[in-house]
Amino acid sequence: MGAYQHILLAVDYSGHGDTVIRRAKDLAEKYQAKLSIVHVLDNIPMPDTGYGTVIPLDKDSGYELLEAEKAKLMQLGDQLGVPKANRWMVWGTPKQEIIQLAEQEQVDLIVVGSHGRHGLALLLGSTANSVLHYAKCDVMAIRLLDD
Repeated sequence: MGAYQHILLAVDYSGHGDTVIRRAKDLAEKYQAKLSIVHVLDNIPMPDTGYGTVIPLDKDSGYELLEAEKAKLMQLGDQLGVPKANRWMVWGTPKQEIIQLAEQEQVDLIVVGSHGRHGLALLLGSTANSVLHYAKCDVMAIRLLDD
């Protein structure tokens, strides 16, 4: 393992992410590397109509969910001392967006959580597995224990 210069922490707020967050922070401190954070939005309900996207004004609206996700990212960034310019919230497929951002920002290590699924669960799709196999930089998959 070389001296990393830029570490990208991929977060999903699954409830098991504290271990992943701590590991990324420890690595950034150890290597005196720049730490960045990405959260990929892939499933916030935004109804679409013939007139464009309509955001419902009830308390569970897509807009409020979006703002809640942004607030979590900002809070985590503040907690870790990550500059605002190194915090990204993007919309899309997590594996694609994480890999694309890592290439764009010249990241040399991606830190992501993994549930360590096998068989059919793995074939159906794992963000960590896809990032591991397609990223052009090192990837550290932190084992997450299921409840």
